Amino acid sequence: MNELGRLVAFLFLLGLLAGTACAEADLALPRFVSLRSDEVNLRTGPGTNYPVEWVYVRRGLPVEIIAEFDNWRKVRDIEGTVGWIHKSLLSGKRMAVILGEEETLHQSPDATARVVLKAARGVLGEIIACKGAWCRLEITEIKGWIRRDRLWGVYPTEELP
Repeated sequence: MNELGRLVAFLFLLGLLAGTACAEADLALPRFVSLRSDEVNLRTGPGTNYPVEWVYVRRGLPVEIIAEFDNWRKVRDIEGTVGWIHKSLLSGKRMAVILGEEETLHQSPDATARVVLKAARGVLGEIIACKGAWCRLEITEIKGWIRRDRLWGVYPTEELP
């Protein structure tokens, strides 16, 4: 490849990287994400030189990003604990935690619809969609609708596809 070809390829890659950075910078705050790994360190500040305050050991746990600094995200968990996590340890996959002692998932977004699953407090589910007062979750390959106010990991008026 000649000099001009290398320059064009370099500029193209640079543009892709800049586009990715800009797209991420445009994401709204606060927003929910989930933990990408089975072990994630929560630090007291945005860098590896800050002490680890907490170690999460639950892949998929939803956390709320409340601030950003470089490659670090300041997050809040379901208990209200706040700290910093490197962005590579976070996923855009939307997950939710069941809040009540035992909650019911229905076949359709209606409290009188057939029950497809009962889930205990703390159970994780993947959010498939949220419309109005209801969200559709998948828990252990079973899909059902649950009232969004029974979940942590989705905002009260957030509509998801």
